[in-house]
Amino acid sequence: MALTPEPPFAHGSALKPGVLLVNLGTPDAPTPEAVKAYLREFLSDRRVVELPRPIWWLVLNLFVLTRRPKDSAARYALIWTKEGSPLKIHTERQAKLVQGNLGMTVKSPFMVDYAMRYGSPSIPDVLQRMKAQACNRILVLPLYPQYSASSTGTVFDVVFDALKRMRNAPAVRTVKHFHDDPRYIAAVAQSIREDWMRNGRPDILVMSFHGLPRFSLDKGDPYHCECLKTGRLVAEALGLKPNQYRVTFQSRFGGAEWLKPYTSDTLRELGAARTARVDVVCPGFTADCLETLEEIALEGRADFLKAGGGAFHYIACLNDRDDWIRALSGIVADNLGGWVSTTFDRAQAERESEQARMRALEQGAKS
Repeated sequence: MALTPEPPFAHGSALKPGVLLVNLGTPDAPTPEAVKAYLREFLSDRRVVELPRPIWWLVLNLFVLTRRPKDSAARYALIWTKEGSPLKIHTERQAKLVQGNLGMTVKSPFMVDYAMRYGSPSIPDVLQRMKAQACNRILVLPLYPQYSASSTGTVFDVVFDALKRMRNAPAVRTVKHFHDDPRYIAAVAQSIREDWMRNGRPDILVMSFHGLPRFSLDKGDPYHCECLKTGRLVAEALGLKPNQYRVTFQSRFGGAEWLKPYTSDTLRELGAARTARVDVVCPGFTADCLETLEEIALEGRADFLKAGGGAFHYIACLNDRDDWIRALSGIVADNLGGWVSTTFDRAQAERESEQARMRALEQGAKS
């Protein structure tokens, strides 16, 4: 295995920690070609599809990638903006806002960047960029509140695979989950309250999470339990009774049984029951994307109304809300303990760096 080239290094450089926020990913454009490339990378991940490789290779290349990209591209086109993919836009904003928010209290140097697990910017590329900017310690925070092997787990795979290829690897910390962090729960609950203040309250609140195959739960993945806990905590924060909300799972793929109840079936059932109004929120997503803006806000609405339901209302993800940025910054700060300082003396640090550079030159260093 060839090691990746190291970026130029100058003795006396001021080293700093970095924070890498990671989201799922998005095609580069809402076209069949871009979607095909994205789906090939996503669906080739062994953690995402746990089928024998020879069988899945045939299914993926002979069926999925010959049919799905055109349909998916049309769906992406419905939610694409002039700036590009909503998921990428919101994730980039979150990174910039967390940098600014932390910068109000953290005085020592640090940087915040973002990457996508699938697509661009890739995790290895951003890790190299952070190293080139003198990050010798990196906190990796996947933007998935609930842990699953096929989301957070695969982020960690790519991070540590990239480290294996580095001659001078940085120290790394990881954040596994924040599904029950009080700051995250409070931000979700407040976003719902504010929406209800503007638009009134529904008869039923549906909290829809991304689905996983049922066997993931049977094999010990904690995702299902963490989603249920998030749903319960949000409901408690809102003062909801058990009959006033549902926790459901969306985005099924293939013919296997997935975590239940399914969001689509629940919306049809509520529609058939002539429910006057249903609101849907997606607490498992920290940024709006195809699965929220198209699958829920458009397809979910159509399912509910076609079945006979009254009013349907989608409540946006946390995106770049101030309370969410403060919450995310707090989670980051908790995990940066000992790596940053609120009492940093820049002049003293520059003197020490210059002294280190001079000592290195005296001992024969070239720079």
